[in-house]
Amino acid sequence: MSGTNPVLVAGAPLAWTAELAAIAAAGAPVLAADSGADSLARLGLRAELVIGDLDSISPATRAWLGEQALVHLPDQDRTDLDKALAHAFGPLGLERLTVLAATGGRLDHDAANLGLLARLALGERLRFVTADATLIAVSGAVELAAVPGETWSFWTYDPAVTVRLDGLRWPVAGGALCLVGRPSVSNLALADRVRVHADGGAVVVMRQHRCSNV
Repeated sequence: MSGTNPVLVAGAPLAWTAELAAIAAAGAPVLAADSGADSLARLGLRAELVIGDLDSISPATRAWLGEQALVHLPDQDRTDLDKALAHAFGPLGLERLTVLAATGGRLDHDAANLGLLARLALGERLRFVTADATLIAVSGAVELAAVPGETWSFWTYDPAVTVRLDGLRWPVAGGALCLVGRPSVSNLALADRVRVHADGGAVVVMRQHRCSNV
């Protein structure tokens, strides 16, 4: 399976905005992690594949899509999003993915999903997009497009990771930005590029933006 705008909808409660709906509608392919298929169905969109243990997708959506669209992965040691991402980047052979509804639900689910983003550390190949932010996880050095005045935040889950940040109002010169220590929260872009270098692991990068409700 290949596509120019692959999108996966996870299982967190999703309030569709015009921008998020446009991302889903333009997705090729459009995938879902279990009950993410119900969020797509509310827009009248069919998930091409629904991946997970399939204990949350509604019977109506399941019947509408048909059993041929379901990828049953019953492993209870991993979350549905974990399994869906592994399937997307593995058997499906996708090179990149935009994930909607990875956050915004139960706090423990949000924490697990953000930890998964950091563990994979695929940079701009894997984006979590919310109504007001885009999140990626970076390992090594990268330059990211920015707009002066935008709000950015950065954190790690490992105190051994050191991070350098440039192009921001408050640069960081090889500091530890562990979430249980002192992350860089509500920093401001100064120019059209933000430079990030994470040494020894991954740093989560959150770029805030605005969306309008549908």
